[in-house]
Amino acid sequence: MAATAYADARTLFGTSVPKVWNAVSSRSRFGDVVVIVFLLSQCLDGVFTYVGVLTYGTGIEANPLIAAMMSHFGHGVALMGAKTLAALLGILLHIRQVHVAVALLAGFYLLVAVLPWIGILFG
Repeated sequence: MAATAYADARTLFGTSVPKVWNAVSSRSRFGDVVVIVFLLSQCLDGVFTYVGVLTYGTGIEANPLIAAMMSHFGHGVALMGAKTLAALLGILLHIRQVHVAVALLAGFYLLVAVLPWIGILFG
């Protein structure tokens, strides 16, 4: 006699795969503000770095990777590439709802990149 019903998948294959991604996520005002501050800090850092490098030369850039990219690809291309990648990664963290990390990165960029450039360029 043939069985007419299918077997339970859990008995054949073990437990089901846990759900890792929640497609329906709730909006976070904190997360929205933080990602905007992060993106603004990236833009300001890019513009101030560009102006600083044009004014004082590549030697003023503290990040050796960015300085090497500027020497190889040019100032604008290197900065646009680096800042675009940083912005995309920040947006990815925001989408994954890792808002505290985005907030820490935004604060770090404001304190370590934007404020020193303001002091150098306008001080």
